[in-house]
Amino acid sequence: MKALVYGGPGQKEWKDVPDPKIQQPTDVIVEMKATTICGTDLHILKGDVPAVTPGRILGHEGIGVITEIGDSVTGLHVGDRVILACVSACGRCSYCKQNLNSHCLADEGASGIGWIFGHLIDGTQAEYVRVPFAENSVYKVPEGVSDAEGILLSDILPTGFEIGTRKGRTKPGDIVAVIGAGPVGLAAVMTAGLYGPAKVIAVDLDDNRLARAKEFGATDVLNSGDDKWKEKIMGLTDGLGVDVAMEAVGIPDTFTAATEIVRPGGTVANMGVHGTSVDLAINELWISDIAITTGLVSASTLPMLLKLVAQKKLPADKFVTHEFSFDEMMRAYDVFGNASEENALKLLIR
Repeated sequence: MKALVYGGPGQKEWKDVPDPKIQQPTDVIVEMKATTICGTDLHILKGDVPAVTPGRILGHEGIGVITEIGDSVTGLHVGDRVILACVSACGRCSYCKQNLNSHCLADEGASGIGWIFGHLIDGTQAEYVRVPFAENSVYKVPEGVSDAEGILLSDILPTGFEIGTRKGRTKPGDIVAVIGAGPVGLAAVMTAGLYGPAKVIAVDLDDNRLARAKEFGATDVLNSGDDKWKEKIMGLTDGLGVDVAMEAVGIPDTFTAATEIVRPGGTVANMGVHGTSVDLAINELWISDIAITTGLVSASTLPMLLKLVAQKKLPADKFVTHEFSFDEMMRAYDVFGNASEENALKLLIR
């Protein structure tokens, strides 16, 4: 089969590799019908995730059809069309029982790490993929849900909802700011709307993405290239700051900005993947009753979000801006790596 193989920092190749095989009785093999590229894949290619070793097939999102099942799999069948969750869950350990699948204690990949696709085991940017703990890690696709909708449920929508909207403790009437209007930030903008906030303010350097944020439910947008954008945030919040500040970029400046625009008693929800440490002005923040949350998506909300997508309550297909075939994988990486110039959000790679 063909797959996108990591060769070390800055190196990748679409090439022939052996087909995956069932290794455990709880495995299934899925023929991938569509996959996509995540910002985390770009972090891997920059060398920000040293646990990913040369030879690893990248990718942790996808939708496909089951072609083979392990002996212990009873709830899934050959021919089922399924969404692959980006985080695998054994379903038995103490963390999985708390819906913290991201810290699954099973020894597939490494104990305590649920994100294994394209990280610690071979991932989804391939023609076929082995899925461990399949009955807890894939979800049957209802009729009427397209590949473009389903692909967003692997990672982006659950991440924006779980790590942004939910960990940010968003409530009806809140004023929410999302710093970074990329795919994860826009997923947070969209899912924040489920809780009835008074305002959702999107902040980004890219006017095209800010225009998209309005389509996804932002009530206000601010370009952070404006030296006075933080003052404008205060003007939109009676001078107190936002109730919830979500950081969706993953660099020190945007994290610091999130702590500067949140009001006393508010929450900073960090969604960005950080490659370097950040400074925390605890000498200024200690008195403000601010909560700072972090997290890796567990995708435990995927079934609930899938229902909303199936009922067209969340227009997930709006995220897909470009489509490619599998043999255009390298071109797809070029486009996603230059997302601003290409006006790209998520790519559907068939």
